[in-house]
Amino acid sequence: MATSVWTHMSMISPCPRYNSLGVGCPALPPGQAIDYNESSPIASGGVALQPFCKYATPWPTPAARWTAGQSITVDFAEYGSEHDGGMCEWSLSYDNGTSFVVINRVLGRCFFDAQNNHVFNYTFTLPANVPGSDSAIFAWSWVNAMGNREFYMNCADVVIDGTSESFSGPQMTVLNYPGYPSVPEFMGNYSTGLEYYNNAPTITVYAKANQTTTSTTTSMSADPPQSSPPSTMT
Repeated sequence: MATSVWTHMSMISPCPRYNSLGVGCPALPPGQAIDYNESSPIASGGVALQPFCKYATPWPTPAARWTAGQSITVDFAEYGSEHDGGMCEWSLSYDNGTSFVVINRVLGRCFFDAQNNHVFNYTFTLPANVPGSDSAIFAWSWVNAMGNREFYMNCADVVIDGTSESFSGPQMTVLNYPGYPSVPEFMGNYSTGLEYYNNAPTITVYAKANQTTTSTTTSMSADPPQSSPPSTMT
C-alpha cells in the first residue's frame, strides 16, 4: 500500500488535484492516479519538476462550492515541515490556469503566528466582487524561507457563485521556477524577495475566461522598497 511522505507542506482542503491527504476529494479523472508526493515542490534548485498546479487535468466535479463574499478556510496537513515560513499566496484562475489573481497573502513567516506558534489553517474572506464560475481554479503557492530554493503550488477546482463580471488584483508571484526570478534562503530576513510581491502587476480577470488582461505592469526586477515589513493581505 502506498503511503504519503510528509516532508513539506500540502494544502488538504479544499482538496487539491489528486491529493492523497485531501479532505472531501472528488473522484479521480479517468486515467489519473492518486498523488502520494502531494507535498513535493513543483520546482527545486532551478529545475522544473511539475507544471503549475502539479496536474493539468481538473477534478471532474468541484472540490468546493463558494459564494463571493463568504468566509473560507484553507487547511494544511499538520505533518509537514514549514521550512521557517516564507511567502504564501492564495489565488484564483478563470482561464484554466493561464493567469492567477491573488485574493490573500501571508508574507514573511507563513505557517507561523506572531507568537511563533504553528499555523495549519487560514480563514479569510473571498472578495465579494470575484466573478462567478463553474470551473475556477483556487491555488495556494509558497516560496519557502529555508532549505533548497523551491516553489510549491497546489490547486483545487471550485465553483464560485457570484454576479460580478470582473475582479482586479495582484498577479500571483512565481519565484525559484525556471524562467522566473530566484531568491536565496531568507537567513532570518523575512523581507527577502518581498519586492517581487510588492511590485506584482495588477491583472483583471473576467467571468468569461478568455478576457484576462494586465492593467498595470511593474518590472519584476525593480529595486526593493526602503521599508516593507512582512505583511498579511486581507
